[in-house]
Amino acid sequence: MRKRSGPDRKQRRLRRPALSPVLWWAGTSLFALLLLFFNVGVAASEFDVSPVVALVAGFGQSAALVLILIRPTEATALQLLSVAVFAVAIPPGAGPTWPLTALGAIILIAHIGLIAARTDRRTAVTTYWASILVLLLVMLLDPQDRSVSDWLPIMILYPIFAALAPGAVLLTRGWREVRRQLADARRDVEAEQSQRAVAEERTRIARELHDVVAHNMSVIHMQATSASYRLKNLDPETKAEFAQIAAGARSTMREMRQLLAVLRDEGAEAELAPVPGLSRLGELVESAARASVPVEVHDASGTVELPESVALAAYRIIQESLSNVIRHAPGARTRIDLEVEGLDLVLSIVNEAAARPAQPMEAPDRATHGISGMRERARLVGGTLESGARDDGGYQVVARLPIGGYE
Repeated sequence: MRKRSGPDRKQRRLRRPALSPVLWWAGTSLFALLLLFFNVGVAASEFDVSPVVALVAGFGQSAALVLILIRPTEATALQLLSVAVFAVAIPPGAGPTWPLTALGAIILIAHIGLIAARTDRRTAVTTYWASILVLLLVMLLDPQDRSVSDWLPIMILYPIFAALAPGAVLLTRGWREVRRQLADARRDVEAEQSQRAVAEERTRIARELHDVVAHNMSVIHMQATSASYRLKNLDPETKAEFAQIAAGARSTMREMRQLLAVLRDEGAEAELAPVPGLSRLGELVESAARASVPVEVHDASGTVELPESVALAAYRIIQESLSNVIRHAPGARTRIDLEVEGLDLVLSIVNEAAARPAQPMEAPDRATHGISGMRERARLVGGTLESGARDDGGYQVVARLPIGGYE
């Protein structure tokens, strides 16, 4: 599972706003517009600032709030310049908030809070100290030589309140980041638990296959191998039949061991032996013939080289189809057709009606998985499979498997 890591990705995630861009623009613009009217009115009426200067400086402060959304550095420069203009324009004795107006201080604090919300922590801290530095420079370079009582209250209160806004924003964002990390950790734990459950289930299946299926196949192999020694007066054909049964059991146990290795170790190499493909189609035909099922093969696929996954899927579909014929339609003549249509391998297995009654090998009410397994094989390689009974009493399976480009 992919982990979220790396300082760049973490930094981008920290800067990602919680609100949509439309809400940011709408909310900030409305807030800036309201403050503009009040700021200009209060500056002109309560602080005796020239209406023209109040309008220009007030517009600069409000516009800076909106500009933060796209140009935070330029917005901060515009904000501090507007604050300096207001400070110079306020006459001596106009109030105890110099070098700021009351609403000008609120706007400047809101500016630092927005910077904290839209950028990283370092930028917010830099903006905070830059605002204090500008206020100190305005006081030191004041051409009207105001007294300490004019600026001392604001220089005590402003740093405190100005630190609260970005502090609250950074604290909230930090808490959200902690919650996000906890959620990520919870998902990681759930994923690990799920993987552990899958591994335990794979081990359980492997154990059951080993203890039941592999054991029974070993018994079949042993009985088939020893039949010629235990049973007297066996004719050569019967001995050959037992030898073929033993060979089939050995092949099945070899494939079972490979399957058990893959099930027990998720990272194991599945291809411990050559993957069955259509080159082994003759073996399937021979095994079906030994079960008294005549099979006719028409291979029109030419020299097309099939992808390994498609060849395996085709082999398993034919194998399961022939097994179904042996179980459900013993002795039925069967035809296998292979041809290439465009970029697809079209595989058809058609059998006639059973030549003799079938002898059930399993309980009649037991669920079967042959057809669904073949469909799954086809789906895994991007193909499709259709099956159904024929009017003459037989059955057909048609699979279309994509093989991609070829020369």
